[in-house]
Amino acid sequence: MRPLFAAAAASVLVMGPLVGTAAADDGESVAFTMSDPRITESSGLVASRLHKGVYWTHNDSDDGPYVYAVDSATGRTVATVTLRGVGSPRDVEAISMGPDGALYVGDIGDNLDGSWPHVWIYRFPEPKRLADQTVTATQFTVTYDKGPRNAEAMMVDPKSGRVYIASKNEDGGGLYEGPAKLSASGTNVFRRIADIPLWITDGAFSPDGSRLVLRGYFGALMYRWSDGTARRIDQMHVPLQRQGESVAFTPDGRALMYGSEGTGSEVWRVPLSGDDLPDAARRAASSPGTSGTSSADATGSGTDEPGSTRQFALGAVTLAAIAALLIGVRRLLRRER
Repeated sequence: MRPLFAAAAASVLVMGPLVGTAAADDGESVAFTMSDPRITESSGLVASRLHKGVYWTHNDSDDGPYVYAVDSATGRTVATVTLRGVGSPRDVEAISMGPDGALYVGDIGDNLDGSWPHVWIYRFPEPKRLADQTVTATQFTVTYDKGPRNAEAMMVDPKSGRVYIASKNEDGGGLYEGPAKLSASGTNVFRRIADIPLWITDGAFSPDGSRLVLRGYFGALMYRWSDGTARRIDQMHVPLQRQGESVAFTPDGRALMYGSEGTGSEVWRVPLSGDDLPDAARRAASSPGTSGTSSADATGSGTDEPGSTRQFALGAVTLAAIAALLIGVRRLLRRER
């Protein structure tokens, strides 16, 4: 997102402490702060599979073919990966991990609401060593069945390896399904399979593939995922951030990590419970000898009134006012272009 929302962002910063403090009662907290001055527009986030405690991220547009490995214990960048063979990235908005151990980078943004005839996805194996390096990536060309779309969320199913994209629109977007296997030699057409009633800025599958989360600036939706079908189970609170652009599951599936754009941006950890908890995490929490179920409630005690839904209600009037302001500014500036 560009300076389009500068005025509204000021309102968010002023009102942030009010809602953020109330929400923190359910165990959410700042997990780490990105200290790399090069990371100014972190737009995607995914947990490393090979390196404990490391999260991969990238900047939005105007940065280049770079992906950064950030140590969640310190917030420091421990590796910078330069992608070779992908041309010049245009608007990189998402990153995901495939079942093949590869990182998928979504160059899928379109700030002009669908002006690009095609977008790209880049794939490369997750590096086995954490060091600055250059890797060769495979580039895939992507189009949509009903014409160009603006999108910021790309997710790879951890079981099937199929890629999904959620479009971004102030009136709600759509969930698009890619072909069973991406082709590097032709065009990959993504087809709309569901409507999404939220302005989506990122999404992620749980490690076991049983949950799909889609986030916006002021809320998130949790879905139960099975064989390419999403069934909505919850509308969730998200931390009020400067510009909430990313979401990722922790490797154990017990919490969500929410990231934001901006220099020195914070990544928040929000524990999951009840039906929001992925199936594998629920089974692990209920197994004999396990402990610490406060952040992964296997009993589903919040099923009738999930803690996340209660959190979402906190400050709802404030969030609605901010959302209205954002949309109003966006429409005004669109008319002035």
